[in-house]
Amino acid sequence: MEEQAGPRYRRIVAELRQRIETGELAPGDRVPSTREIIRQWGVAMATATKVLTELRREGLVRAVPGVGTVVEARDRTPSRPAPATRRPTTARPGTSSEASAGAPSETPSAQALTLARIVTAAITVADAEGLAAVSMRRVAAELGVATMSLYRHVADKDALLARMMDTVFAEQPLPADPPEDWREQVELAARLLWKLFRRHPWLAPALSVTRPQMIAAALPFSEWMLSALHTRGLDLADAFTAHLMLFNYARGIAVNLETEQEAEALSGLDSEEWMDTQVPALQEILATGRFPMLSRLAMTGYDLDLDALFDFGLQRLLDSLATLLDENPAR
Repeated sequence: MEEQAGPRYRRIVAELRQRIETGELAPGDRVPSTREIIRQWGVAMATATKVLTELRREGLVRAVPGVGTVVEARDRTPSRPAPATRRPTTARPGTSSEASAGAPSETPSAQALTLARIVTAAITVADAEGLAAVSMRRVAAELGVATMSLYRHVADKDALLARMMDTVFAEQPLPADPPEDWREQVELAARLLWKLFRRHPWLAPALSVTRPQMIAAALPFSEWMLSALHTRGLDLADAFTAHLMLFNYARGIAVNLETEQEAEALSGLDSEEWMDTQVPALQEILATGRFPMLSRLAMTGYDLDLDALFDFGLQRLLDSLATLLDENPAR
């Protein structure tokens, strides 16, 4: 058959096309994401992306920001705006689509292209597949528009990334009334930051300490920390240093989130399953007797939990700050 002789992605496309045509995947059902395609068929990210792109080109599926790629309805008529996803270069002039920006629409592909939609689609891709999967072309494909139409709203990928970071920080506002105790204030902000990193694994590696991006929605975190520590007697420089220490501590642990997500997608093994494959090599090393403490730990076992690791380190850092502020560390 042609699918068997052609590139690998064509065989996957043929299989998914058949599942759609036979009704196994009904209109509105989610089709496998790129990550699921990688896992099920053992292909690279580029191949998985090409599969979904081809299905969208054939009009079999459409991207729904915040949901994923779903099977397209089959009862659409040519007079409806949905075909814009198949012919983006002729269906996206700036007149009729932009004039209907405020009008309700049954499908996101029929809505006017806006900066908010572009940013939401980019965040959705980054959350599911990592920041490396985000490109102007990929975001345009998710929205069913021509790549060049994005540049009317955002200059380039760097500008898009800045908008993405600003958007996710705005998701997690600090409370209007902070706790009275400095330790509670600092801990609250640190945990909100960790929650953001957990929700968006790409965020931590995207942020920089040495070349900080000007993210307006992130500035309240800095202001909050400075206020909590400066009012307790630290000068502003030391308070800001303490803020950077806590920020980079959370970020340093969180950078493992995206790399683990990528490794799991490529290998098909979660961290525990991967560690199981390393047991023979570890036992061989420990059998030399050179590492008695590690041997004892291996006997009892150790469960690496990033949330627990974050919590342990956060409390120790707060204890140290309490000493700096001439207080007894909380227990």
